[in-house]
Amino acid sequence: MKFRPLSDKEENIATQIVDAAYVVHQKLGPGLLEKVYEVCFCHELSKRGLQFQRQVDIPIVFDGIVFEEGLRLDVLVADLVICELKAKDEVNPVWKAQVLSHLKLLNKRLGFLINFNVEFIKDGINRLIL
Repeated sequence: MKFRPLSDKEENIATQIVDAAYVVHQKLGPGLLEKVYEVCFCHELSKRGLQFQRQVDIPIVFDGIVFEEGLRLDVLVADLVICELKAKDEVNPVWKAQVLSHLKLLNKRLGFLINFNVEFIKDGINRLIL
């Protein structure tokens, strides 16, 4: 199966997201609450001039009805890239499915699952593409 490549803009944003996660992890290390990482991660995004939204509600369309409540994503960067942030010891496989579902529901192509509760942040970053 052949996938359409990401745009240069998406790739540039992805690079900055990974860099922001590295900086946050380098300065804070593992072991803090997810909300702490979210605030600091978003601060790093803003330093890079990236627009973002935090705690974005995702409407669900079911049986022809739009339900406004239910799902929420952690960070939407430049209205293009979804970031789901975690601070957990164990990675739950359903989190990747969650990011993929968010991508489908919002008609986006690129998402990141970032777990800050790891020794090396490279082990906590998962890039997902539709």
